[in-house]
Amino acid sequence: MVGFQMLCEAGLMTVDGQDAYILVVDDEGAIRYSISKTLQRVGYQVHAAASGEEALDMMNRQEYDVVLTDIRMPGLTGVELLAKIKERAPDAVVILLTGYASLETAIESLRLGAHDYLVKPSSSQDIRQSVSQGIERARNMKHRRALLHTIRNNVEELTGENLEDQLMEPQMQASAAAPAAGGTPVVTPVTTMTIGPLTIFPGRYQISVGEQPIDLTPTEFDLLLYLAAHRGRVVPCSELVREVRGYSLEEHEAREVIRPHVSNLRRKLKASGQNPNIIVNVRGIGYRLAETS
Repeated sequence: MVGFQMLCEAGLMTVDGQDAYILVVDDEGAIRYSISKTLQRVGYQVHAAASGEEALDMMNRQEYDVVLTDIRMPGLTGVELLAKIKERAPDAVVILLTGYASLETAIESLRLGAHDYLVKPSSSQDIRQSVSQGIERARNMKHRRALLHTIRNNVEELTGENLEDQLMEPQMQASAAAPAAGGTPVVTPVTTMTIGPLTIFPGRYQISVGEQPIDLTPTEFDLLLYLAAHRGRVVPCSELVREVRGYSLEEHEAREVIRPHVSNLRRKLKASGQNPNIIVNVRGIGYRLAETS
């Protein structure tokens, strides 16, 4: 287990043992070549673009797990490229590289949703580690969407109701927003899901009980989603670690990893006035979501 973690942290193994696609964007050919080789050596599928415009064109034809881009480039800068990528794919993982670091640029990059901000010259180890963490984040987001799809299907089967309208329920904000061209009110999509007393906000790592919001860590959020997707059965801790954290452990080791996350989740539920025993511990087997939820 320790060996697996060390390989992942060093960027020597991709998450889930699958090839990952990386796009390197830099106007300097030598830097593109160097970074590409650094990542190819550890098994990633690497493509390169000489400009932000070329990168966007390539992204129309290929899905990438991580985009690694320089900031100072002719045409689209790295920060402008980041903004355009986030417009198209809010969950995209983008790492910025710069030889001209500034606090203002770093803050703006993180505000726009950059995964990481590296200063040139960055070591091969730093680049691989940042990319490895970015891939894990990208895979977790895809996994979360799959969990939401499973939850929706399960709830529809149990209730006989179509949740499509609930998942993409438009919130009319005509009184608060200016009308669009032609006088049509502005409509903001609100993506939520309700399971029992809980309202789930997939894009925010947040749930709420009534009007009380509860902020969760990514692991707590994914743990709750996975239990919700598989409610009706007890989920072993080893399965939770594998599906939520992305690596494998023996059951007794997995129990020690999952227990503090469940404890924190229960504490947050209790603080909101919700019964913390919504997550049921079945001794010696694992956890399940209470049927009443």
